Amino acid sequence: MSQPVNISPIGPIGPITNSDPIPVRLVNEYAYCPRLFHLMYVAERWDDNLYTDQGRSAHARVDDAADPLPPPVDPDEPPAVARSVALGSENLGLSCKLDLLEVADGQAVPVDTKRGRVPPTPQKSYEPERVQLMCQGMLLREHGHASDYGMLYFADARRRVRVDFTEELEARTRHLIAEARACSQRADPPPPLTDSPKCVGCSLAGICLPDETNLLNGAEKDPPDIRRLYPARDDALPLYVQEQGARVGKSGDALHVEKGSAKLGEFPLKDVSQLVLCGNVSVSAQCLHLLCERGIPVVHLSLGHWFYGVTMGIGLRNAYDRAAQFAAAADDGRRLPLAQAFIRAKAQNQRTFLRRNTTEDLEAALEEMRRLILRLDACTDTDELMGVEGSVAALYFANWAGLITEGAARAAFSPSSRNRRPPKDPINAMLSFGYALLAKECTVALLSEGLDPYWGFLHRPRHGRPALALDLMEEFRPLVVDSAVLSAINTGMVGVADFVTSHAGCAMKDCARKALIRAYELRLDQMITHPVFDYRCSWRAVIRVQAKLLAKTLRGEIPEYTGITTR
Repeated sequence: MSQPVNISPIGPIGPITNSDPIPVRLVNEYAYCPRLFHLMYVAERWDDNLYTDQGRSAHARVDDAADPLPPPVDPDEPPAVARSVALGSENLGLSCKLDLLEVADGQAVPVDTKRGRVPPTPQKSYEPERVQLMCQGMLLREHGHASDYGMLYFADARRRVRVDFTEELEARTRHLIAEARACSQRADPPPPLTDSPKCVGCSLAGICLPDETNLLNGAEKDPPDIRRLYPARDDALPLYVQEQGARVGKSGDALHVEKGSAKLGEFPLKDVSQLVLCGNVSVSAQCLHLLCERGIPVVHLSLGHWFYGVTMGIGLRNAYDRAAQFAAAADDGRRLPLAQAFIRAKAQNQRTFLRRNTTEDLEAALEEMRRLILRLDACTDTDELMGVEGSVAALYFANWAGLITEGAARAAFSPSSRNRRPPKDPINAMLSFGYALLAKECTVALLSEGLDPYWGFLHRPRHGRPALALDLMEEFRPLVVDSAVLSAINTGMVGVADFVTSHAGCAMKDCARKALIRAYELRLDQMITHPVFDYRCSWRAVIRVQAKLLAKTLRGEIPEYTGITTR
């Protein structure tokens, strides 16, 4: 007889090896969607939503305590009840934790708790639920109990549904167990479901991107019917701490910012997506531990707002994406098309930005930019590509004066070229700061996908430079940062008095930095119609989707990467 084994609590678990027992709830996930199973248990991807929160709440009572498995009893003995019973079997290759076990009348009856109401099907249940219960029955039989049926308890309806352990259900369950074990050994996930109602409400839909992946593979319908299965914008936002000498600590589930004995603010953790430390700002060890545990990155910027790095938890432990990234970077035949896609999107967006916002006649410059963009596909290496990109950028910044509203601001803010280290005028000071903010946004997005932000395709790797983040941000420079800078100037959010200019360069005062952060965050939060998928979402969401699509391109799930361009 197999012996019980210790089971991890409900939540994502590590990848499975041939000798590992498969958690029973994993078989449930496989029966529901093989791709969901692979994302959760091989790629170790997980995200919560309303339904997973409700499921966790429904299980709260049965998860409070762990009871041992009661021994088999005779029909004449009093019934026994146990909660959170851990079971395992080497023979079956399964493990589980029973929500509730009732032993009475010689029968061991597993009771599995489900959120929601009874499904409107003839069996009053779905196949994944029946398969999960059948697995529990098979484990109980391995431990010497008679188990002919189980119960599904639907928490919202407060109703039980009986599931008989028939020969047909057992055969189907054994078949799915074998398929799940084979799938767990694959490096690449199965293809997404096509136009499936299962994707609606799936907590991993924003990671899987089923409709988007199928569209880019040519397997999906027209873009107007693509479903946005992830939030259009985040409720949580970055918390910027710029007060020099401030300290960030934690109090319960909230961050509090102090300077000396003065309390500068308190922010619930649920409202914080990133903690951005600007300059001489410290953070307590306890706060770092909490942020790493919750998956909230800590971004480090210098006093001059150079982007230094990110502190995060362990995050993804799946090495396949990085292996694919390094292989593509070493292959010029794959690296060059990716670099071209980044630069082509950036150049097209720069041209569109000038055309949309100029108050002058720029037909000659726009035509020259169009001609240069056509040359990008003929470039044979990244050096040639960067040369063409530099020519486009020179035309772009030479005509920035035409974007600024007539008046005193035009004379004060008009740049003649892009310059940095240090910037020599207010425009370039704001652009450098904005690009540092965008670099950290792209770095966080890439880290969330398990990619190495320091190993790029266009920008060559260099110590301390997030090359892939710089690659990804190229297409978003005009769309996000340049737009925010222009808005801050033309709306009067910043003025000439907000800068300090000397022979050494131009620096932003605190009020200018705060104003630009506000303009930048407003731009990221702005809702747009996605130019490829034709649904509404924020610019911040678009950056994250592009990072996901880049990872899918590297793994071969979609044939090529396409940069975001606006019309």
